[in-house]
Amino acid sequence: MNRRIVLLLPGQGSQHQGMGVHLYEREPVFATAMDEFFAATEDDGARLRADWLSGTPDVPIDDGPRAQPLLYAVGHAVGRLLIERGLRPGLLLGHSVGELAAAALAGVFAPAAGARILRGRSAALAGTPPGGMLAVAAAPDRVAGLITPEWAAAGLAVGAVNGPAQTILAGADPELALVAEAAAAAGLTCVRVRAHQPFHSPVLAEAARRFEKAVAAERLRPANTPILSARTARPVSPQEAVDPAFWAHLMSEPVLFWPALAGLPADEGFVFVDTGPGNGLATIARRHPSVRAGISRVVPLMPPPGRDPWPVWEAGLAALADAL
Repeated sequence: MNRRIVLLLPGQGSQHQGMGVHLYEREPVFATAMDEFFAATEDDGARLRADWLSGTPDVPIDDGPRAQPLLYAVGHAVGRLLIERGLRPGLLLGHSVGELAAAALAGVFAPAAGARILRGRSAALAGTPPGGMLAVAAAPDRVAGLITPEWAAAGLAVGAVNGPAQTILAGADPELALVAEAAAAAGLTCVRVRAHQPFHSPVLAEAARRFEKAVAAERLRPANTPILSARTARPVSPQEAVDPAFWAHLMSEPVLFWPALAGLPADEGFVFVDTGPGNGLATIARRHPSVRAGISRVVPLMPPPGRDPWPVWEAGLAALADAL
């Protein structure tokens, strides 16, 4: 069957210490892409690389200024490696900061520019109030109904829709704690996402405006590979691709990952390739109707923490070649 590769690029919450280091040690194309990223971020890159390779990082991996640049860099480097091997994606779909990695792979901005953009993203987070995200096992409408007008005024909002019954709330810590109590009282299962900032909530609107200046400083081009946006749940248009505000405000607006994924045709063959650690996007992709019908395949390339990653990588490459 002639299946189209859909590269899935993850965001905050999928990270773990040492993710992708096995590829850095054994795959020259991956290592080159990572080293280019670190070099382009100058002094910040040296510290970022040291924390990535360390068993005892100075800054915890779950902090946004650590997790997000590394998730971007690893996703971009995996994409570069697959393309070098002739496994070119026909479609790119990123979750949160993964959408920026998709933009880089599609040529919207150059790799060095991408590193500077991520440095600007981290800088824009300075001074934002402590907060985070809460995963709730319920449909978006039901989860949104938990938010009181007072909590909404403080910036609490639905931050992501990851599945028909998998919704993320985002906001500052006081409101997030209150809504967690309300969810538990309603009999809903919920768990904090591994994040120290309230990504994809109005709390970060001002940070997004600061970040826009960093994006605007770089040259942007229309994508040379289709990008399915998890911000709009539709393909990125040429006009959106060159609009700094489009990319900057990804951090403060909801991630519509499931609506974007579910909008792909149920009768078309795809190979959904999860490039990131943890297999979270692969789990979501398995719900797509074409996968359930046996028309499409899902291929994770990295395991959750605690498993030897190299055999998983080799098995993933073999499964990807077999699925095409």
